[in-house]
Amino acid sequence: MLRSFRDAFQTPELQRKILFTLLLLAVYRLGSTIPTPGVNVAALEQATSNDLLGLISFISGGNLSQFSIFALGVLPYITASIVIQLLTTTIPSLEKLSKEGEEGRKKINQLTRVSAIGLGAFQALFFSLYIASNPNFIAVGWDPGPLTVLIMVMTQVAGIAFTMWLGERITEVGVGNGISLIIMAGIIGAYPAEIAATAQLFRTGELTLLPLLAFIGVILVTLAGIVYVYQAERRVPVTYARARGGAGGQARSAGQATWLPIKVNQAGVIPVIFASAMMIIPNLIAGATVERAPEVNAFIQTYLTFGSPWYLALEALLIFGFTYLYNSVQFDPKRISEQLREAGGFIPGVRPGTPTTEYLRAISSRLSLWGAIFLVVLTIFPQLVQRATGVTTFMFSGTGLLIIVGVALETLKQLEAQLTVRSYDGFISKGRIRNRLRP
Repeated sequence: MLRSFRDAFQTPELQRKILFTLLLLAVYRLGSTIPTPGVNVAALEQATSNDLLGLISFISGGNLSQFSIFALGVLPYITASIVIQLLTTTIPSLEKLSKEGEEGRKKINQLTRVSAIGLGAFQALFFSLYIASNPNFIAVGWDPGPLTVLIMVMTQVAGIAFTMWLGERITEVGVGNGISLIIMAGIIGAYPAEIAATAQLFRTGELTLLPLLAFIGVILVTLAGIVYVYQAERRVPVTYARARGGAGGQARSAGQATWLPIKVNQAGVIPVIFASAMMIIPNLIAGATVERAPEVNAFIQTYLTFGSPWYLALEALLIFGFTYLYNSVQFDPKRISEQLREAGGFIPGVRPGTPTTEYLRAISSRLSLWGAIFLVVLTIFPQLVQRATGVTTFMFSGTGLLIIVGVALETLKQLEAQLTVRSYDGFISKGRIRNRLRP
């Protein structure tokens, strides 16, 4: 894969695409340093450095804790995409649109953009009211009134729209999925400052060598595990009993064997994002009930604070539930069974129709279990490691590492595919020239 990245820089067209992608990512990172008008960045960042909001902010590259103009970034777009994707399988009109080819895809994308703007406006209002409710979070010379809240909301909505535009331009003109690359750039952008803070702890003697080496070793092992599980898949053998049309108009011969790949981690990081969004609610309720309902605040502070045993247990249950829910929507055994039967394919040893559906459902259920266990370990294990080693300056997030590894692997695969296409084009062009020069 690294050789493919090197070869891409030696191809002029791919080199321009990579440089264009890096330029737009630099624009995004530049906007992440511009604070929203009326916000005391230092006070807000200090208050949200060690709670759940800080973890969610880490996924956005620290934008949320600083409340920059790109504070929400692509998070509303991701949420809207997931919701629209889930609704597509349940609402007949959306399902019909999804089957109308390119035109239907454009309409669904437009609906996703509008939904992202609406959801982003609601989230921006929520966070703006949260900031305005604390005088320490308001910059000097600003009044925490409706006008300030309106300016914050309008700034965030504009930032969401511009971030979506950057992501779409990267996808169309650059290399890779623009939205995913923006998320990865935000996560990586937070690492230098945290590495410097950790090094400072080591220099001052607050952090000894053995815990630091143990922490680095755990990160490396986690990365290796993520790569292994991310690429792991169950290959269900499929045999075609009759000839059928293949890619490029070529007919597939009867009796040809292939397989149906089913990933172990089908849901990616979506269950973790959903669980984090749900777990932030108790913390917000605790902040709103300090004076009005002290008993509610005391209960939440005792049992549902970030990192407490009950908090971790509830988060694990939510991740399990969202994993099974998302996989059941995305992987439809009945539809796949029908497609196999229509194409003349069958799983050896399994009858077509209902038996095939049940067989695929059982496989998907077992893989969902292991995928959920993997996500739970990836979410909870870093928190336990940080407590054990005492390295609290580095936000060790398994979710962030999973995003980085997944986006990097998918981008390298796209580069390999484009290099392969160009190699075939060059081979065909040389063959045509030789045929013309042949007497």
